Amino acid sequence: MRELVSEKLTARLPLFGDRGSGKPVVAVVKLHGVITPTPSPLARGTININTVESALTRAFEHDRLRAVAVVINSPGGAPTQSALVAERIRELADRKKVPVLAFCEDVAASGGYWLACAGDEIFAHRSSLVGSIGVVSAGFGLSGLLERVGVERRVYTAGAHKVRLDPFRPEKDEDVEWLKSLQSQLHDQFVDWVRTRRGARLADEDLFSGEVWTGAKAKDLGLVDGVGNLREVIEQRYPDAELSVAEPKRPLLARLGLGGPGAGLFGGLTGPAERALAAVEAVEVRATWSRFGL
Repeated sequence: MRELVSEKLTARLPLFGDRGSGKPVVAVVKLHGVITPTPSPLARGTININTVESALTRAFEHDRLRAVAVVINSPGGAPTQSALVAERIRELADRKKVPVLAFCEDVAASGGYWLACAGDEIFAHRSSLVGSIGVVSAGFGLSGLLERVGVERRVYTAGAHKVRLDPFRPEKDEDVEWLKSLQSQLHDQFVDWVRTRRGARLADEDLFSGEVWTGAKAKDLGLVDGVGNLREVIEQRYPDAELSVAEPKRPLLARLGLGGPGAGLFGGLTGPAERALAAVEAVEVRATWSRFGL
């Protein structure tokens, strides 16, 4: 009985390649979702250095590794997390001395394209949305709202600029200029990364305006190296290899099957504070994707 149970459990475990086959392996890591340092417990897919570290490590540790394929479907998000994940991919690739092929799915925009540039080569579907090399900040202006509902907000600070761009206070020109300066610095870092990774492959056009292109046009502009999907490219490059998928870890509720379409709007969260937070996070994630019509 014990042996039967053991066999059943073993059969259900995901295999990281067939270690007994002797075939070379192309490891696949899927980076899907918004890039954020604080993923929602309900999110089906978010990207940050903590959620992807184990998958990246497993992918690069295979003893018959020929290449690593990074499959990206992301509208972007936090610049620091984008940089951390991309730098980790390059660190592992350089240490193991294996090529990295990046594949853009529906969208590899903004931070998503930052991740794609970690690849030695980038491929996209003809209809993929690629680019958006820029920086955006968004928020709400709630000046006067609290007064209308009879609430007084009290904020005490040490430091003249501690509460820049407070959404409950009127916007100041000097604060907007400060924000634009930060955006400009981040944009310069993004551009430097793309130029470093893509080099002479880039077309002599303005590619850094935040514009987005289809995969077919992105190839003409040098943002990607080829048009194609994961399986056809790998079959051409490594016909004798097998694919082995290393999945990033997901939030607990997503792993339990909660928070999805069949679990109610907020995946079983019952507290008013939890429901409010989940609603705001859902709107933010939806808005990030909807910028690209998705």
